[in-house]
Formats: sequence, structure tokens, C-alpha cells
Amino acid sequence: MLVIVIVAVNLRPAIAAVGPVLTEIRDAFGLSGTAAGALTTLPLAFFGSYGLVAPFLRRPPRGETLLVTAMALLVAGLLLRLLDAPFPLFAGSLVAGIAISIGNIAMPAIIKRDHPARITTVTAIYTVAVSGGASIASGLAVPVEDAFGASWRLPLGLLAIPAALAGLIWLPRARRAAHAARSAPPVASARGLAARVWRSRLAWQVTVFMGLQSLLAYVVLGWLPTLCQDRGMGEAPAGYALALTAGVQAVGSLAVPVLARRTRDQRPLVIATVTLTMLGFAGATWAPIESIWGWAIVLGLGQGLGFASALSFIGLRAHDAQVAAQLSGMAQGIGYVLASLGPLAIGALHDATDGWTVPMTGVLLVCAVMALPGLAAGRNRSIGRTARTAVEPASDGVNA
Repeated sequence: MLVIVIVAVNLRPAIAAVGPVLTEIRDAFGLSGTAAGALTTLPLAFFGSYGLVAPFLRRPPRGETLLVTAMALLVAGLLLRLLDAPFPLFAGSLVAGIAISIGNIAMPAIIKRDHPARITTVTAIYTVAVSGGASIASGLAVPVEDAFGASWRLPLGLLAIPAALAGLIWLPRARRAAHAARSAPPVASARGLAARVWRSRLAWQVTVFMGLQSLLAYVVLGWLPTLCQDRGMGEAPAGYALALTAGVQAVGSLAVPVLARRTRDQRPLVIATVTLTMLGFAGATWAPIESIWGWAIVLGLGQGLGFASALSFIGLRAHDAQVAAQLSGMAQGIGYVLASLGPLAIGALHDATDGWTVPMTGVLLVCAVMALPGLAAGRNRSIGRTARTAVEPASDGVNA
């Protein structure tokens, strides 16, 4: 669990730390609103890129090898975007997004493989670590910058240190996994299994729910500080509002295994996710700005429930670890491409209307639509290798 957490805390800071200093970056390079939105959207668009490549690999690398590769690429991307030119800024963000995509997709399969009886619990802890990393990064970006009298490059550059440490910690495990893979008997190609997963209606329901809840999360990461600043808050308090939302997600994530024990399936979690997320967005946009802290908590609870539920669906709806690996690649590969449209669309609507009413109305509509695939994915079914196993109830220590 500890080594899982060490990687997880590195899977969002590269993105979360940009929001509070986005105005500075925009001014430093003379970026338009659309270009600034693209800076946060570019890595998000590639968050699931490895998942689109994995089905074509005859023998995908083991999860340990993928995580070490992810951390190495993440360090490279974080350092690249510190160079004083627009191209390295965007290129580094692209590399960071690819790195995060590898970690995103490898981890659910590792959890399914190593903790099959505790999927919701371990996934909740994993999502807490992911949310915690985002919260710390967004909350400390401006204070670190002010404390050292530095520019935005210092807080963003410091993120390379924990990423490098995580890669070094996983390196011995990756070596052992590579040795075991060389001595193991040949395995069948994963392409046939991938084809069956991609033809599954349940897999598409999991994918769309993953994509829509991620879209809403990335709207928060990319635009909540700007929304707060446009409503009269300072740069640092706006960053704290984002940090509060990200921090409270941990509570929402930890609530998933607790609530799952009291329900027959995960559909009540989906209803709670949709309700809390809609209330949080509406309050942050139209309620008095003095109440933003309460709405940030509501929004964080909803997004924590949604994120943990979406990732749990990958393990719960997969019959075994091999199916989980393919479903993880599909759900996050397609889902994060869908999610990347959110910040771009919000930026374009904000520029076109010079306000937040139209963009946030669209966000509320997405919240409502998210309930449809979520309720379908929340039923106790699983995707298996054969027609018989495809209809077996999901096996999980919480609700089997």
C-alpha cells in the first residue's frame, strides 16, 4: 500500500499546480485564454493515451515496469517546461500527460491483481493519495513562490523531486518483475481479449462515466481559481479554494467503501455523486462569494465519490486482472480524451460570452447526463472472457 501511495501522490501535481499560477504563465508568454486553457488541457488529453496503445501490444509490460517508466517520463516533462520558451512549456506538459497516463492505467490492474478481495478499499486509499497530491500542489504553489521571492518555475520544478524518488523506490520491483517475465511461460496475445472488452456494452458504460466525471474534475482543476478570481478573490485565496476542493475529495473517496457495505450495488454512490457535484458547481458560480468555502467542500465530496467509484468500477466490473488491464486502458484511454474537452469548451464559452453563466449551465447539464452511464455501470455485473463469466456478479470483498 505504501509504494502504491508513493506513486499516486505524483499523478496530479503536475496539473494541479498550474491553475494557481496560470495567470502568471499566461502573462509571461502572452497566451490567449484559449491557449492558456490548452496548457492545462494538453496533458489531460493524453492522460489515457497509453490505454489507446496497450490493446495493440502482443505482451504489454508488467505494471511495475510501467510505473518506473511513468515516473522517469514525468521528471523529464516537469523539467522540460521550465525552459524559457513557449514550445518547451507545451512539450513538457505533453510529456507529463503521457507519463501520468501510464501510471493511471497501470495502477487499477495492479490493485485488481494484488488486492482482489479489497478493491474498493484499496482504490479509495489510492484515490485519497491522488487527491492529496493535487491538494498539496495547488495549495502550496503560490506560498512557495512568495516565500522564496521566485517565479512560477520554482513550485513547478520542485515537483520533479518526489517523482524521481517514486521511480527509484519502484525500480527494484520492476527489475524483479522483468526477471519473472523472462522466465515465465509464453502467454496468449492480449489483442483478442481487448477486442471482446471493447465490444462490451458494460465496458462502454464504465468508460463514459469515467470520462464525464473526469471532465468535471478537470474543469475544476483548470478553471475554479480563475472563476474565483473573476468573482473578486485574490490569487492565493483562489488557489486555497482549489486546494480545499481537492483535499475534501479524500473524504469522499474514503466514503466509497463505507457506503458500499450498506448498499446492494454502487448505484446509490452514482446518485450521490451527481447530486453533490451539481450543488457544488451551482454554489461556486452563483452563491455569494463569501460562501465559496462551503461549496468547495460540497464539490470536493461529490468529486471524491465520483473518482473513487469510477476507478472501482474497473476492478469490480472486470472478471480478472487481465480483463481489468484492458478495461483500465479503454476506460481511461477514451475517458480522458472525452474529459480533455471540458476545459477547452469552458474556456471557449467564457471567451464567447464574457461570463460564467453559459459555461456553468453546460457543466450542470453534463452532471445530469453522467447519471445515465453511471447507474448502468453501478449494477453488479462483470466483463469476462466468455459469455458465462460475462454475466457473473462482480467479486469483491465489500459487496459480494
